Amino acid sequence: MHRRRFHPALAVAALATCPALLPAQIAGVPDLCSDRPPATGAPLFSLDTRQQPSRAGSRPERPASDLSCIDLFSTGAGGEATGVITLTRPWSPFGVTVTPEGRHRHDLTAWISDLPDPTTLGDYQAYVAWATPLVLDPVVKLGQVQNGENALGEVAFNKYMVLVTAEASGDVTERTGPLVLRGRSPSSRMEAHDLMALAPAAEARPAIPDPFASPLWEVPPRYEGVPMLPGIMAARPRVSPLLPTVDTPAPLAEPRQIVELPDGGTLDLFAGFVRRRIQGRDVTMFAFNGQHPGPLIKVDQGSTIFVNFSNDTPFPTAVHWHGVRLENRFDGVPGVTQDPVKPGETFRYQVHFRDAGIYWYHPHHREDVQQELGLAGNMLVEPISEAYYSPVNREEVVMLDDILLSEAGLVPFGAESSNYMLMGRFGNVFLTNGEPEYSLEVDAGDVVRFHFTNASNTRTFNLSFRPMADPSASPLPIKIVGSDVGKFEREAVVESVVLAPAERYVVEVLFDEAGAYALLNHVQGINHRMGVFREEVSTLGAVAVSGVRTSADHSHAFETLRTNADVVADIDQYRDEFDRSPDRELVLTLEVDGLPIAIEQSMLYDWIYFNPVEWTGTMPVMNWATSGAGVEWILRDAETDDENMDISWSFRVGDIVKIRIHNDRGAFHAMQHPLHIHGQRFLVLEQNGVRNTNLVWKDTVLLPTGSTTDILLELSNPGRWMVHCHIAEHLESGMKFVLDVEGN
Repeated sequence: MHRRRFHPALAVAALATCPALLPAQIAGVPDLCSDRPPATGAPLFSLDTRQQPSRAGSRPERPASDLSCIDLFSTGAGGEATGVITLTRPWSPFGVTVTPEGRHRHDLTAWISDLPDPTTLGDYQAYVAWATPLVLDPVVKLGQVQNGENALGEVAFNKYMVLVTAEASGDVTERTGPLVLRGRSPSSRMEAHDLMALAPAAEARPAIPDPFASPLWEVPPRYEGVPMLPGIMAARPRVSPLLPTVDTPAPLAEPRQIVELPDGGTLDLFAGFVRRRIQGRDVTMFAFNGQHPGPLIKVDQGSTIFVNFSNDTPFPTAVHWHGVRLENRFDGVPGVTQDPVKPGETFRYQVHFRDAGIYWYHPHHREDVQQELGLAGNMLVEPISEAYYSPVNREEVVMLDDILLSEAGLVPFGAESSNYMLMGRFGNVFLTNGEPEYSLEVDAGDVVRFHFTNASNTRTFNLSFRPMADPSASPLPIKIVGSDVGKFEREAVVESVVLAPAERYVVEVLFDEAGAYALLNHVQGINHRMGVFREEVSTLGAVAVSGVRTSADHSHAFETLRTNADVVADIDQYRDEFDRSPDRELVLTLEVDGLPIAIEQSMLYDWIYFNPVEWTGTMPVMNWATSGAGVEWILRDAETDDENMDISWSFRVGDIVKIRIHNDRGAFHAMQHPLHIHGQRFLVLEQNGVRNTNLVWKDTVLLPTGSTTDILLELSNPGRWMVHCHIAEHLESGMKFVLDVEGN
């Protein structure tokens, strides 16, 4: 099909006349913000549908400048003063840095030129910078500024302004002097009065059904409080609806069971139908061994087990052992490492566990359907050393998921290809260890080690623990211990845990006082139609802490942040590779063709500003109506322009490969991507130029919108290994390739 890399619908108006010294031209400004057109406050849109949108200088070889820069303009009182503010994220153990409430955090550095002597403006001695939401409450002091470079500290407002005023001294605590410079955050470009200018274009055409769409669909659940345009409501996916059915009643799903296997042990595993009742609706789903989630497999590090897998579903399938560095022929990728296991057939896997930690298994064939319907389970690999972790009172393996239900039950999937292809399938009911109401009982003073896995198709979580009696109270401290393929160099304390699809995090929490605590997912969604953020707080489970004091006090161990010398020593052998130029570069982008016109035009709302993470499905109808008929997600080799399965990367065991990954801000719909590399491990070195100061071996990395991320890939495992986005619908659209690793 003819593919469009950028959508030719609406255009940014021509730039207005700028001050003599443009903010982008100030000496010393980092490249991130130095060579792009300045913001002007000119109208955002023209209804000239013949033009393409201008992307404000976003370039694939660097972070997206229009998401990372604030231009400062003189109010007149400041004369010819001008400035640029760069936004960088503070270090975090995750691919994105947010508050427990889900607001993105940024460190601000201002580059200012031509500020006049403040005494020329009156009885003033200094200039002070402030940050404030658009409603001007609260106003937070950032600090005294002058010409040149100024470190302003951290800001975590959703939409905000930066103001520079002349003040009697740099010690003032309130803004009283004249305003000389002002600028607005990239997120503040979402303004309802600008966005609504698009409405006539989207509504001008009659709501005529798409002749290529299936008439069998019913509109899915809508997002509360977010209206859809008539043209969007008329759209339908260009694929047939699919829901697995069974002739005879399926057995009721059972809770997950723990299966402990010795070295050389065997597990019989089958995929089949089960029945569930979720929030009053009867649902037919899939399960491994009739359990939701599938059996928790517990093994010792260094063990090898055998799994006799049987497929009792109507779909071809296979089992992928996610994150495990096993022999290639058992990786479970149909068409790459094995033929699909057809209905009624079996396959014997041999799984060797080199690394301690938490892993999971799931299908790698139409996983948008099969994984969503319940085919997922965990593997807990116990470390050889008893001192690998600090002592705790108990361990909990927690699988997080969501499922999409209407009043009638499951919302159908696309038959010929996935639908929800644009943004992925967000669920509207959360499942924690398979249940909408997860609960845990502990004693006061207990330290719990949680092994978290995100098994959702699309959703990224922001997890915290807060007292149920006082949701406004500070969250409980969370000690970050490990991630995908092992421990961090150093343990650290955070307030919340960001968990992208397929990622795992090992954390510890001290429940010191009796009471009830909620496990929360706290995020900031965006209503692009109205240009506002929407705070969402969802309770994923509850922890009841009794009044009985624990018999084994591990609070001292919890409060001690260990440096893991074994991890540091393991990583030390690679540190000489960190600063060299990348060996390969990938661009993550999107190409579309033939989407309903109302969807194409309405998606321009979304183009104005992209959250680094799309936390929730605030555009459910237009997302639902997209399919493989009009959407192709792309992994592109930056050197050759080869895409997806045409990419040809070959290496040898022992190679150390530095890869630079650009998540294209200029795509038709830019969003985050959790990139997974099979059978190997890698280090996340830096993101948007911010060096990672606490490394851990990973197999999946969250790549926020517009970001540039460097990873160092250790190739230790021969074979053909899949590389792909772990948003299930993006994978099904083709966002994958195979890298070849030759043995010695």
